Amino acid sequence: MEKFQVMAGLVGVIALVAVGFVLNFAQDVFIPLIIAWLLSYIFGPVVRFLAKRRVPVGLAVVFVLAIFFGLCFLGALFLNTRIASFAAAFPKYYSRLMEIGKSLTTNLDLPPDFWTSINWGFTIRGYLLDLSGSFVTIISKLVMVIVFLVFMLLGSPYFEYKVKKAFVTQHGAERARKILSTISWQIGRYLSALSLISAVTGFVVWMALEYLQVDFAVTWGVLAFILNFIPTIGSIVASIPPILVAVVQFYPGLTAPLITALTLLTIQVVIGNFITPKVMGDRLNLSPVVVLISLLFWGLIWGVVGALISVIIAAIIKIVCENFPMLNVISVMMGSGKVYQKEFEEKQ
Repeated sequence: MEKFQVMAGLVGVIALVAVGFVLNFAQDVFIPLIIAWLLSYIFGPVVRFLAKRRVPVGLAVVFVLAIFFGLCFLGALFLNTRIASFAAAFPKYYSRLMEIGKSLTTNLDLPPDFWTSINWGFTIRGYLLDLSGSFVTIISKLVMVIVFLVFMLLGSPYFEYKVKKAFVTQHGAERARKILSTISWQIGRYLSALSLISAVTGFVVWMALEYLQVDFAVTWGVLAFILNFIPTIGSIVASIPPILVAVVQFYPGLTAPLITALTLLTIQVVIGNFITPKVMGDRLNLSPVVVLISLLFWGLIWGVVGALISVIIAAIIKIVCENFPMLNVISVMMGSGKVYQKEFEEKQ
């Protein structure tokens, strides 16, 4: 029995590695598919609502996707413009930052070639230019997402009937419907709340940096909005570039950079510790360890996109597990524990 458990564990590890390799190798297909699937939870109810009002399904899908594509196109165009302008000004800021670093470390016993060995500037600027130049690639991937989304939305009004027909017993159909409705409800609430909080964070960061007269304030507000979707580390990463820009912009004065850093820290602390718990609550009931592991795993496989959707994927796995008795132990261990603590306290 012990040998069987060891073998099962080893097979599980090998299967996990194999799945990770396949997902990484075929990410150009899987990422648009996953994004389209998540978007179907947002647009699916709209299409079903219009279909119940006697609007042809095809016309409803075209209407929804036209709005979505227009917003995405304008957003991508705006981001491309902001990234290109920052990439053009980046060499000046980077060289000035290196000069400041040298002046601040003159009394330290550093090797003569310490600063010359740091050559991040060309790498970062090249990455920014590649990102700016990939506008056509972004649009092409967006088209691929829309193609997947079209087929999902066209079948959305009839999905409930297919579930009822697919399962022989009423119990099986009801369980499948319960799992799908729970996933849709929780994911929808989580995405709407997180989008609202991210938008507020980006707007407040933009206004604060604009008031402090930090360069590229709009860019840093957009960056804060996007990276706020990445749990824990996203807000930290989003605060680093504006602080460095403030250091370069206001040097030799240190008051403005310190105020910038304290302002961004205050915004993140207030929103993260006071506003987010009030708005979000414990929407997904996930353990912080599970969130971190999911963030590392999907970030390693799919990069930034994987980090953005890592929490959602973990929540889907938890919801599916909690609806099957044999997998319920996995769901419980993935939970934060707060819900179970309240249950025990109420029983006592």
